[in-house]
Amino acid sequence: MKQLTGLDATFLHMENAAQFGHVSGLSIFARPDEPGYEPYRAWRAQLEQRLHLLPPLRRRLKEVPLGLDHPSWVDDPDFDLDFHLRHTAVPPPGTDAQLATTVSRLVARPLDRRHPLWLSYVIEGLDDDRFAVLTIVHHAAVDGASGVELLTIMLDDTPEPPDVPAPQAPWRGERVPSDLEMLVGATLGLPRKPARAILLSARTARELGRATRNPALVAAANQVRGSLRGPLGTLLNLGRDRGEERDGPGPLASVRPPRTPFNDKITPHRRLAIGSASLDAVRAAKSAFGATVNDVVMAVCAGGLRTWLDAHDALPGDPLVALVPVSIRTGEEADRWTNRVSMLSTAIPTDEPDPLERVRRVHAAMASSKELFQALPAERLTDFTEFPPPAVFARAMRLSARLRLGSRLTPGNLVISNVPGPRQPLYAAGARLEHYYPVSVIMEGQGLNITVQSYLDRLDFGLVACPELVPDVDDLLQAILDEIDVLADLAGHPTRKAAHDQLRH
Repeated sequence: MKQLTGLDATFLHMENAAQFGHVSGLSIFARPDEPGYEPYRAWRAQLEQRLHLLPPLRRRLKEVPLGLDHPSWVDDPDFDLDFHLRHTAVPPPGTDAQLATTVSRLVARPLDRRHPLWLSYVIEGLDDDRFAVLTIVHHAAVDGASGVELLTIMLDDTPEPPDVPAPQAPWRGERVPSDLEMLVGATLGLPRKPARAILLSARTARELGRATRNPALVAAANQVRGSLRGPLGTLLNLGRDRGEERDGPGPLASVRPPRTPFNDKITPHRRLAIGSASLDAVRAAKSAFGATVNDVVMAVCAGGLRTWLDAHDALPGDPLVALVPVSIRTGEEADRWTNRVSMLSTAIPTDEPDPLERVRRVHAAMASSKELFQALPAERLTDFTEFPPPAVFARAMRLSARLRLGSRLTPGNLVISNVPGPRQPLYAAGARLEHYYPVSVIMEGQGLNITVQSYLDRLDFGLVACPELVPDVDDLLQAILDEIDVLADLAGHPTRKAAHDQLRH
């Protein structure tokens, strides 16, 4: 039995009727040239053969009564692979748009906490003799980095499946402890938490003391102070030189996200848009303009959002604020199947009409945001999630949803994530992986998520939205892909619309 960390448990506590804590991956495979090949049977055999290498797939939750402490993972003694594997299909002609609609419905429901928190759907009926596998895993079990690792263990790097070493012993699972045992264990552990909290606070204070000599912390203080309004803001800004602000918006000009159509109350419904772009085109742009691949991804997202917002007469005068997940893994973690992720906040120049200037501003904003992010080690912030009582946390999340606090106090307009993926071809039981589209989560007050994952020579985009807030998320995706063509053209890289694996209509 293994207790969840505070960060892992947060993804459980955040769930409500409209907000879910699972992340998904949509894999598209080319069916191998084998007579009678059955994707469902092949995928089931693939997973069954390597379940002993994938511990998160056979763990189920055991919660503490009254929410007195974080739940624990228990190796499920009643594990049933057939419960987690599902078989479905899209109707003819089997386009990517139909596939996205089917996936939107499948991810718009919570996972059953009485079983290990994952499902895998084999989806047939796609055109061009393809099939798909949608794998849904709760964020409490994996983060982005460990999710990629999970994928690579599930798949092979050659068309011929290798010999997978057999497990050393048959699967037996664990005895599931009683509620009384969980309650006693939680009660015994509570006295240790105040002491750990004091030590953590002391360590954090020491690091903050060191950081006071860091100009990044001064910038952070000025950023917060400059955002204050009313009598308190007037008092704290007395004597402050505002000459810099008149020179134009800098990378830290605003910390308060402007209002957009997708920053509102979300519903349980989801809409997915998928599409791909040439990684070579993005690399050509980053080399030509002195940026990084991530800078270019953020810039094209900003350009696409600008186009979409302008078309809806909703373009704010201030730049949007994006939350960017950042892995804080060191490679020395005792358990790789846990969350080691934090969030970086950065302005994205949706207020800038020039695509080259957008790249420059993104590069400057990301550099400043990373400097601020590093002023206090992110692992300290995630360590603090250990201490709020889970019952209090869960009630606070429910109250927040009821009062729509997420819609009013959101720290960012949306999440934009760029996940590095495998550079070599992957296979599932002889079927070659063609695309891997990420399908992430949306939150109360943030009805849009843009996640990108690289695979081979492509960037695969997955945009998830609340359809009541963003009914035409496909148009937003197209605007982002068009921005890649614009930058590639300016960089002198030939572009072809056909090279983008866009939605088949």
